Amino acid sequence: MNRKKITILLPAYNEESSFPVLEQCMAQVLAENPNYDWEFLMVNDGSRDNTLQQMIRLHNQDPQHYSYLNLSRNFGKEAALMAGFDYVQGDALIIMDIDMQHPVDVIPEMTKYWEEGYDDVYAQRKSSQESWLKKITSKAYYRILQRLTRVPIQKDTGDFRLLDRSCIEALKQLRETERNTKGLYSWIGFKKKGILYVQKERQFGESKWSFMQLLDLAINGFSSYTVAPLRISTVLGILVSFSAFLYLVYVLIHTWVWGDPVAGYPTLMVTILFLGGVQLLSIGIIGEYLGKIFMESKGRPNYFVESYNGERCAEKK
Repeated sequence: MNRKKITILLPAYNEESSFPVLEQCMAQVLAENPNYDWEFLMVNDGSRDNTLQQMIRLHNQDPQHYSYLNLSRNFGKEAALMAGFDYVQGDALIIMDIDMQHPVDVIPEMTKYWEEGYDDVYAQRKSSQESWLKKITSKAYYRILQRLTRVPIQKDTGDFRLLDRSCIEALKQLRETERNTKGLYSWIGFKKKGILYVQKERQFGESKWSFMQLLDLAINGFSSYTVAPLRISTVLGILVSFSAFLYLVYVLIHTWVWGDPVAGYPTLMVTILFLGGVQLLSIGIIGEYLGKIFMESKGRPNYFVESYNGERCAEKK
């Protein structure tokens, strides 16, 4: 009887310092889960350090378990994940951070629910080592996104999850350039099960996500799965126009009935600045959506592969 194969997808950008703990954790996976065949697919997203060399070393030492995909440049984590989906060989896929902040101890629980028939076993952070500001903003982001979109977004959930082959094939069909994979997991549906885990502290290196990158990711999440910002802009415009009309009626009545002239300059400046702010906000929201349409209209591939396990292919996807 053929054993099922599970692929662990490990995207990496400048993570050479994380490979000692990666080797240790993958060895633990092999020792504690002998009932499956395992593939560890590492994706080098245009790293500028020795990440690629470390991947080559692991593949040469153990080609049965370690595979690597080298992208032609840094395309970003979303594109690296897509590349991993395209090259996965397993019956199921587990996505993990290569710095091993995701604990391998929960993998047996994931596979248990997968065997019970769940297609997407996602891990929810029970606690983490992140700063209090990042925790608060992350919770607020997921709550707002859940209220604004019709897609059931799971809160406190990232890419750490097990996906059945049916989910992988569904994700491979979604080829948009402006991707937000965390939302795509929810959008495709399938039978889901959540489990809790404690996020580990990063042992080596530092996070590659800056504040501006996280902000861009959040804005992309809003604009990818809901048109609520456009509707808010419309409603705000209606409210401002109605308020301006009421104020106009007030000024006319106050002048005609009581003969009390209204101060012109302060009133005019406040009105102009307020209306100008609303207009700029609305234009900015519209611009976000137009920008996404512009990027999608180009029809460019999401990534190029320079080599797969050392064989050059220059494949586009």
